[in-house]
Amino acid sequence: MTLKDSLIELSEDFPEAFKEHRDGSLLMQFVIAERKAFLSKKRLLYKSRVRVNDEKKEVTFFEMLSESSSGLSADSGVSFQKETYGIKGKEREGGIEEAAKLFGKDYKYNFDYQKIREAVKEKTEKNNYSFSLKLIEKQV
Repeated sequence: MTLKDSLIELSEDFPEAFKEHRDGSLLMQFVIAERKAFLSKKRLLYKSRVRVNDEKKEVTFFEMLSESSSGLSADSGVSFQKETYGIKGKEREGGIEEAAKLFGKDYKYNFDYQKIREAVKEKTEKNNYSFSLKLIEKQV
């Protein structure tokens, strides 16, 4: 069994399983929480992408929380939200931990995103592959 197959099997214990994307990476995304109001709906989404490179014996991992909304808002009828990230070295301002704190004010959820990252990392290291966390999805 390849490491990629092991990660797909491992993910069956998560809210959603990894699915192989057309570019060869493994992709998982699902709704963590949802808020409904009159004529509008907001969803908090978790997304992770994993790429296994068997030649270099390395695994790259990316994860993020995002919010999507549809419908009309109560104030002006139309609303826009913009979020930006700054990259400094290997750290990202406004990473998933900060996003979880921010979204925790608007949503009630008990999803522990770290379990997914740690399980992938543990399986990777047991198979003698290196694990690296990427800050930008295009780097995976």
